[in-house]
Amino acid sequence: MRIDVHNHFYPTGFLKQLEKDGPAAGVTVETDEWGRQIIVQHGNRLVTITPPMNNVNKRIEDMDKSGFDMQILTLSAPSVDIFPVEIGETLAKVVNDEIARNCQEDPDHFMAFATLPFIDPDRTVKELERCIDALGFKGACMGTNINGMGLDDQILYPFYERMADYDLPIHIHPRAPADKETYKDYRLVPMIGFEMELCIAVIRLIMGGVMERFPNLKFIVSHLGGALPYLAERIQNCYEAYPECQENISRPAKDYLKRFYYDTVSFFEPALMCAYSFLGARRLILGSDYPHVIGDIREAVTSIEHLDIPQTDKEMIYSANILRLIHKDN
Repeated sequence: MRIDVHNHFYPTGFLKQLEKDGPAAGVTVETDEWGRQIIVQHGNRLVTITPPMNNVNKRIEDMDKSGFDMQILTLSAPSVDIFPVEIGETLAKVVNDEIARNCQEDPDHFMAFATLPFIDPDRTVKELERCIDALGFKGACMGTNINGMGLDDQILYPFYERMADYDLPIHIHPRAPADKETYKDYRLVPMIGFEMELCIAVIRLIMGGVMERFPNLKFIVSHLGGALPYLAERIQNCYEAYPECQENISRPAKDYLKRFYYDTVSFFEPALMCAYSFLGARRLILGSDYPHVIGDIREAVTSIEHLDIPQTDKEMIYSANILRLIHKDN
C-alpha cells in the first residue's frame, strides 16, 4: 500500500470565498493569459489552479497511474492564518467541510489533515476538535511560520497540547519567508526559501522548548526536512557551543531531530540516502507535493523504489509509518 502524505487540494468553495474575502490579506483570484485560474498575493503569483487541484476523478486517475492507493489531503498557499481572525476561521471551515465531503464520499482514496486559523488559540482548538471529532480528520497541517510568528510562540501551546492529547501528527508545510526581499528574484522562495523555512521552524520547535514541553507531539516535516539531515552535525555543534541553544532543552539537539518524521518530497537519491542514514526508515514518510508544478507524483514512488535499502524499509516509508501515526490499520 502507498499513501501520499504530502499533496494539496483547493476546494472550489474555498476559491469562491477567496474571491470575496481574499483582498483583506492582499489575495486575489485571477485568470492568466491562458485562461487558467491563479491565486495572487500582493501582485505575486502564488498558485496556478490546475484540474487535479479540485477534481477528485483526475486525482484518482493520476494516483492509479503512479501507484498510489491513498492521499491525505491538505491545503497549500495561501494559508488562512494570514487573514483577519474571523475571515481565517471562515475560510478554514469552508476548506475542511469540502475536503471532509470528498473523504466521506471516497474513504478508500482520501483522508485529511485539518486547516486551522492559528492566530486565535480558542478558535484554533475549537476548529481542530470539530475536524477530528466530527469530520474524522487524521491530523493537522501548519505552516513554518504563522503570518511571520515562529512555531515556538506560546500562543500555539493550546493547539500543541490538544494535538498531544489526540496523539495525531502535525504536518509542517513551508510558507513564504518573512524576509521576502532576499528571495525576490529567480523564484528563490520555492527553490531555497521554503527549505530554509523548514530548517528554522524545526530548530525553533527544538530550542524553543516545544519538544521538551510536549514530548508526545508528532511532527511530519515537509521536503525531507529542508536541509536538516545534511546539517544535523552542525546543529549539534552549535548546541554544544552556544549556551542559548541549551536553555530550553535537556538533551542533545540531534536527539530531538530524530523525534521528527520527514516526508520524502526530494526525489534525489543522495539526499534520500542521507536522511535514511541519519534517521532510519522508521522516520520517513512518502510524499509527492502533487499537483504543484515542482511536485512529482510518479517520481515520488520511483525514487524510493530505486533506493538500495531492504524492501521492508520501503514498505515502512510507503505506508506503515503513517498508518502507525494515525492509528489506522492497513
